[in-house]
Amino acid sequence: QVQLVESGGGLVQAGGSLRLSCVASGRTLSSYTMGWFRQAPGKEREFVVGITWSGGRTYYADSVAGRFTISRDNAKNTVYLQMNSLKPEDTAVYYCAAVTRGALLGIIWKEKNEYDYWGQGTQVTVSS
Repeated sequence: QVQLVESGGGLVQAGGSLRLSCVASGRTLSSYTMGWFRQAPGKEREFVVGITWSGGRTYYADSVAGRFTISRDNAKNTVYLQMNSLKPEDTAVYYCAAVTRGALLGIIWKEKNEYDYWGQGTQVTVSS
């Protein structure tokens, strides 16, 4: 079992930045593909970005490409999401998720149902 805990959310003005962290316990994250998802009120949970177990490859949703950056530090069992140039439409609860299936092949799943472990989420609110 892997337990994931997100932190770093908050209220920020449009154009501002936030850095989210996702710390894992229970198992090392080095064999997991990691993803960040978000869910706005009344909307489906959507894929934001994923990163392979080594950190060597990433995949971003078009809506955040060029503004968000995912990284990971396997020694610290932590995944980060640096969010710059935030927009009001980025307002959502952000979740990190982990999956081992396909991880060694470098697969980055974009479907939420493919992920096995989830954190409790952290709220990000961007004011205009």
